[in-house]
Amino acid sequence: MRKSLGVSWQTLQRLPVYLNYLKSLPSEWERISASAIAAALHLNDVQVRKDLACVSSSGRPKVGYPVDTLRRELEDFLGYHDVDTAVIVGAGHLGRALLNYGGFEAYGLKILAAFDVESTLFGSEGGKIWPLAKLGELCAQLHPKIGIITTPADAAQGACDLLVSANVKAIWNFAPVHLRVDEGIVVTDENMAVHLAILSHHLRQSPVREHFNQC
Repeated sequence: MRKSLGVSWQTLQRLPVYLNYLKSLPSEWERISASAIAAALHLNDVQVRKDLACVSSSGRPKVGYPVDTLRRELEDFLGYHDVDTAVIVGAGHLGRALLNYGGFEAYGLKILAAFDVESTLFGSEGGKIWPLAKLGELCAQLHPKIGIITTPADAAQGACDLLVSANVKAIWNFAPVHLRVDEGIVVTDENMAVHLAILSHHLRQSPVREHFNQC
């Protein structure tokens, strides 16, 4: 059974990073310390130790963590062995890319179907794209836990309302708009504009950009 995610949002964002690093280690690597993980990922070792204490009881002072055990503890805490199901609203280029991406199941997510208003898309992608009007009916049959929104901004709130009315309790929003939801509905935004602004700001401040500006 999945444990309660009673950790901070910042910690929850770091835990998959630790897990990915552990998965990259050679099979003969049996134990690892929080300090070694911190050094490899350029993080604060005190923070790593606190994060791991939220999910693991296998660590020992001066000995560290059994790698296989810590990996399993992280996977269990993050729910990677409990398959969550999802549907997508918006079957444009991004929606279809997410629908066809096979790597989600490694993280405990299975995308069941996508919905759109464009009739030329209906039945495509192996029959997984459906008319938006069918969303409520299919969700009643499939019981998806997560709704993924990849619509244009002006259609995102309507898509969200449809998903919530179909008893979806978690929304992964790729549209560049703030969604209004009732209490008890979890929304996480994949705001590409914000990430691009961070990258652009970094590039403007970097020595590499300064060098090019002098040429």
